[in-house]
Amino acid sequence: MKKVIVTAYHLRQRQDGGEFVALDLTGSLEIIVSERTGKMYATTRKVSMPSTLDVSVAAMMVGTQLDGEIVRVPCDPYEYKTKTGDVLNLAYRYAYQPPGSKETIGYGSVEIEQPTPVRNTANSSALRAAASRRMKEI
Repeated sequence: MKKVIVTAYHLRQRQDGGEFVALDLTGSLEIIVSERTGKMYATTRKVSMPSTLDVSVAAMMVGTQLDGEIVRVPCDPYEYKTKTGDVLNLAYRYAYQPPGSKETIGYGSVEIEQPTPVRNTANSSALRAAASRRMKEI
């Protein structure tokens, strides 16, 4: 069974001016092949999910694992600026999906991290092929 972990919480402001606590969920580690460079890198999917928790309870929830996964959801195209300053045109976001459900919850952020060199090159073509197949599933 796939799992996500509560990694942080934040106070957010509602449209009416009130506040609520959002939980940050992080999915499992993925190895991805960069479309731009063709190099592999490790990343995780992250999403922020609204809650009815107060700050003290949200703080206790950090580290909790939940069944489910973070999935890619189509959306209207938008521009995203990476930490390195590159601007990407994206048409998806991430959301939490409980097991057995077709509904998704939360608002995802896309985090593009710099690739790290692969040290074990003996299996790099097999890893690259597996990562490429995974990207096609998404």
